[in-house]
Amino acid sequence: MKLKKITLILSIATFCFFSSKSSCQQNHSKNFEGYLFAYFEGSGDVNLQEQLRFAVSSDAVNWVALNNNKPIIPSKEISETGGIRDPHILRGADDKSYYITATDMYTYKNGWDSNPGIIMMHSDDLINWHHSVIDLAKLYPQKFGNVKWVWAPQTIYDTKAKKYLVYFTIRFKNDPKLDFYAAYANKDFSGFTEEPKLMFSAKYGAIDGDIIHKDGLYHFFFKGNNKDSTGKEIQNGIKQATSKSLQGPWKEDDIYLDAYSKKHTVVEGSSVFKLNNSDDYILMYDLYANLRYEFQRSKDLVNFTQEPEKFTKNFNPRHGSVISITRKEARLLQSQWGGVPEQLLQPASANDLYHFKAEGNPVIKHEYTADPAALVKNDTLWLFTGHDAAGGQSNYKMNDWLAYSTTDLKNWTEYPAPLKVSDFKWAKSGDAYAGQVIEKNGKYYWYISTNWSGIGVAVADRPEGPYHDALGKPLLTNKDCFASTHSWACIDPTVIIDTDGQAWLFWGNGQCYSAKLKPNMIEIEGPVKQINIDGADYTEAPWIHINNGKYYLSYASGFPEKISYSMSDHINGPYQYKGIINEIAGNSNTNHQAIVQFKGEWYFIYHNGALQPNGGSFSRSVCIDRLLYNADGTIKRIKMTSEGVN
Repeated sequence: MKLKKITLILSIATFCFFSSKSSCQQNHSKNFEGYLFAYFEGSGDVNLQEQLRFAVSSDAVNWVALNNNKPIIPSKEISETGGIRDPHILRGADDKSYYITATDMYTYKNGWDSNPGIIMMHSDDLINWHHSVIDLAKLYPQKFGNVKWVWAPQTIYDTKAKKYLVYFTIRFKNDPKLDFYAAYANKDFSGFTEEPKLMFSAKYGAIDGDIIHKDGLYHFFFKGNNKDSTGKEIQNGIKQATSKSLQGPWKEDDIYLDAYSKKHTVVEGSSVFKLNNSDDYILMYDLYANLRYEFQRSKDLVNFTQEPEKFTKNFNPRHGSVISITRKEARLLQSQWGGVPEQLLQPASANDLYHFKAEGNPVIKHEYTADPAALVKNDTLWLFTGHDAAGGQSNYKMNDWLAYSTTDLKNWTEYPAPLKVSDFKWAKSGDAYAGQVIEKNGKYYWYISTNWSGIGVAVADRPEGPYHDALGKPLLTNKDCFASTHSWACIDPTVIIDTDGQAWLFWGNGQCYSAKLKPNMIEIEGPVKQINIDGADYTEAPWIHINNGKYYLSYASGFPEKISYSMSDHINGPYQYKGIINEIAGNSNTNHQAIVQFKGEWYFIYHNGALQPNGGSFSRSVCIDRLLYNADGTIKRIKMTSEGVN
């Protein structure tokens, strides 16, 4: 019988990953910084559970599902039954090929009585896959015509044979024993070179095998059991056997490794992988009856920590496997399916850049951004933001500021974080609050606020930085906010260079203040003045821009905040209140804006809490919509959109 083949064209990219389970003996040159988890889902729509999914982590403990936890590949396109279980993922020994094997089984539709075989998949980039369905009963009827189960296939590279060995659990219809069989894959990983043979027979049977090589020894982890003299099972859990060769003989150890075997809490689907840049190995397993996934640690694959640890995750995985990935590979996964944690996307070094496309609003979806400021330089818009440290925060935790650029508002580049609050040694608050960058005399000046520690200024030779503290002390403190009494009055600086070349700084919470800047841009010249706006409910976040000779002072008003504005014929006013530009975002108590003209169009840049599931008042995201003027120069209300400006 010919093997069924389908080519799945899912996207682009070159993707590599590594697992110590591969037993590849070469020295890999990859710089692994994250992890990829292949699994099938144990909750939600039962019609979608037995399908391949991916998740990614930067630390192998906190996981995020890709593709919103939707299937990466529909099972109906790759399996004979319409379902897949127990996916195992492996990087090839040549660093150029990738392999997945899975159980061909759709229990929701067909039950547990039997399944025909396994699925073998291979790829040159992890995105575009070829697959074959291996029906053992049809391919090898003499030996496997009476097969009942073919479960949990996995692959390991045999360095001596220079072939990939596929191994799996077999049960025949007339025999309750569960044994491991194996066969070498052919060159294109579409089938076997020979009929599978018995590989390892545990004393009382076993399922869910996982082999890893360490220091000349193969460790074969599996779910085993013990029975009494009558044949009744009295205990089960994760055990291991060892051998110096994949061909055996295997020495079975009677010790249970998981923390639950004595508690009679069932586990299965064990998988072992090595942590990046560490001597630690992780033994993870599926507590399938309790809908949990936990793990224990080891340095020698013999002695494991006794207290199990829990994963943090936004999905409910069933029997899967984990391998290591590079930052580049994580970004490719992000471009295809989204969901990769920001730690694996953000530039990590001076020469590292992250390129991404904006898909509507929010513009940036891989990290939480707030308090936007913008600078237009030639044909490039530079976006500078605050950085809410995580999703679902219950307070403001902001440690650094971020920088991005675009020439078309669609294609964006993120740069290494150019400035951190720790760069200001005097900023004891540790709060990286709102700021703005402006250019003068070939230098870029970033005015930032640090909550109660004051306003500082940093300088750089390029808009993307890096920036350094230009003063070594605050430029402004609460003492300069003479009409205020609360500790966070000295925040939210905005700067503008007037038509005569004079630079002005505006800032303040509760009251709006302004002052001239000296030509060196790092000192105040003259007295601080208070800006009074008749009829305005000024809260914070001032922004100054000029259009057709008019000065527009926009700001957050009320609380929860909307964006209002006032107009004047002069930089220092008087300012006349004109109304609301942007209504309350609804899911963010704060509002903060930048208004710029870019390539002949005006844009309103703001934040909200729209990035779900964990967006909110303390985990915000930057959005961009068009800003339009009325004939008399007043501003039309912004229409906040999900589509954005694209």
